[in-house]
Amino acid sequence: MALGFGIIGCGMIADFHARAIANVAGARLAACFDTRPEAADRLAAATGCRAYHRLDDMLANPAVDVVTIGTPSGAHLEPAVAAARAGKHVIVEKPLEITLSRCDRIIRECDKAGVVLSTIFPSRFHAASVELRRAVDQGRFGRLVAGDAYVKWYRTQKYYDSGAWRGTWELDGGGALMNQAIHSVDLLLSMMGPVAEVRAQTALLAHQRIAVEDHAVAALRFVNGALGVIEASTAIYPGYLKRIEIHGTEGSAMLEEEDLVKWDFAKKKPRDRAIVEKMAARHGGGGGAADPAAIGHQAHAAQFREVVRAIHKGTAPAVDGPEGRRSVEVILAIYKAAETGRAISLPLASDPVLKARKKPSKN
Repeated sequence: MALGFGIIGCGMIADFHARAIANVAGARLAACFDTRPEAADRLAAATGCRAYHRLDDMLANPAVDVVTIGTPSGAHLEPAVAAARAGKHVIVEKPLEITLSRCDRIIRECDKAGVVLSTIFPSRFHAASVELRRAVDQGRFGRLVAGDAYVKWYRTQKYYDSGAWRGTWELDGGGALMNQAIHSVDLLLSMMGPVAEVRAQTALLAHQRIAVEDHAVAALRFVNGALGVIEASTAIYPGYLKRIEIHGTEGSAMLEEEDLVKWDFAKKKPRDRAIVEKMAARHGGGGGAADPAAIGHQAHAAQFREVVRAIHKGTAPAVDGPEGRRSVEVILAIYKAAETGRAISLPLASDPVLKARKKPSKN
């Protein structure tokens, strides 16, 4: 029997969730909820699911087995906890939450309820990303030397003005790093492993009326000894394809959006010919480089399929709660390093206290 999905948060990303669910065998969209009734009604009219104007009512529906959460980043905790306590499996859009303590509470509540928790990072599920990860796991790079992520995107001022939560610490959790580049941060960590130390600088250079950064550069030292760079921006016109680079003593590879653009190894394998031939016929689009709506739903569908399999098998999904927490921790360390001008060691003992997040005291 197909698992019934309920969507919480009916903004732009809900459309991608709905399309992805429609492409997953053994899944169907049963319901949706938003604090704005008109948003839930719109999605229900477009998809044929049932709209709810109260979250508790949707969670009481036995036809809903799984919820996907697409509320603003700093408002993931409350619906995730409510869903877990109602016995629903939980899929949360990136980031899992905007602080470690809020991430940890979601993880604890899902563990306590015995439900599956997954953080949405569709970039991991592109065929090229899977191929790159396979090469890392096979040791084809030799000793890893460098791992870099570049997200040189562009967002108009209109984008930030389109929602009061955008560009705020309280609900966005940060700027170009936490909102846009977190996909690449997650993918880089999945290839290179944990980070030992970060140094960073951030700036607000091209936008007004936001409290967070629109450009950031961080230098990383990984636990395995390799070094790396994360560069994230929403200030670079006209916006360019995001890029991941993995370099080692015996090989190098580069991923640009959904395409492998470099594949160079000292020790060749028969499979390499097919990979290089496929590289010559690149098919990837512009992704979200300039338009946040210009993404496909196929990778979301691939991740939802993997979560459905995990639910049926009673196993953890590939990107579970702790995996989702990892990129948040690195980004918070980068923010702290930029604020203090010092190197910050990981893992963090607790949430860093960021001055930008402190509300002004009342006089």
